[in-house]
Amino acid sequence: MKKIQLGQTDLWVSRLILGAMGFGSKSWREWVLEDDESFAILKRAVDCGINTFDTCDFYSSGESERILGTFIKQNLDRNDVVIATKFGMPLAEDKTVRRYSWEHVRRAVEGSLKRLQIDHIDLYQTHIWDRDADIEEMMAALDEVVREGKVRHIGITDMPAWQLAKAQHAAERSGQTAFASVQNHYNLIFRDDERELLPLLRDQSLGWIPYSPMGRGFLCGTRRREGWGTTPRALSDDFAQNLYFRESDFAVAEAVGAMASERGCIPAQVGLMWVLQQPGLTAPVIGATDPSHIDTAVAAIGQTLSDDQAGRLETLYEPRRLPQLRHG
Repeated sequence: MKKIQLGQTDLWVSRLILGAMGFGSKSWREWVLEDDESFAILKRAVDCGINTFDTCDFYSSGESERILGTFIKQNLDRNDVVIATKFGMPLAEDKTVRRYSWEHVRRAVEGSLKRLQIDHIDLYQTHIWDRDADIEEMMAALDEVVREGKVRHIGITDMPAWQLAKAQHAAERSGQTAFASVQNHYNLIFRDDERELLPLLRDQSLGWIPYSPMGRGFLCGTRRREGWGTTPRALSDDFAQNLYFRESDFAVAEAVGAMASERGCIPAQVGLMWVLQQPGLTAPVIGATDPSHIDTAVAAIGQTLSDDQAGRLETLYEPRRLPQLRHG
């Protein structure tokens, strides 16, 4: 599989990045896969040329990191893979620590290194953002772990564009490590970051690794107007239930299904093709709960939608309303 440079870093990542949210413990989410099932998916990904893996200390309270680290240690040369993880939500033993504080960064990075069984993290990213974070304190802490060699590069996930710009300015002003990449929620039915975040990352030549390119399964044809859907994840995914399921979202999903029939493929591949064609993209983060899902995603690489086909899907999108400002 082709490798592509992540922004202006020295990291070369596979055209698809395997997300590890689905690896861990069923006590965290019913649809999550435990060790043996996770290893089967990881093996298939490696066999297909995927060298980049994205996880988070929050997934299954660290079990995702443990599983990924165990697989890599047992099967791969550390120098052949790119390991990305995230921090931001305090774990059970860390509840008293302020999010994104110096102490939280220090505790989180040490915990991830231990669970992943590695001596450095290639890409260390903020996770669920806290708008009240002390940005200068956070950037100083992240710069510290980079200088110590525990982290090579830092990135953000779903941070408002204005706060990303503020963080970059704080790092530049202090001669500290700046963010090198952006991970955000992006697909045919969620394109809100086209307003601010994507223009910023393209202007600054940041790496871009969006997650949920298939809309958390919504673009796969398994979601329903009543009853949420037909899969365990669809029935329990409150994030998607609160964000999707607008009538316009179903219109896009139905158009994706029709185009898949027209092209002789499956809907998930059409959704992935569209994301892969977006300007400035490095590589999307994909999830899998079966080895066949890896094959489906890999088959979409190299296929393209015509301008007419892309336009037919894009015109159905309905932007979400901006949050109402509070006065007084």
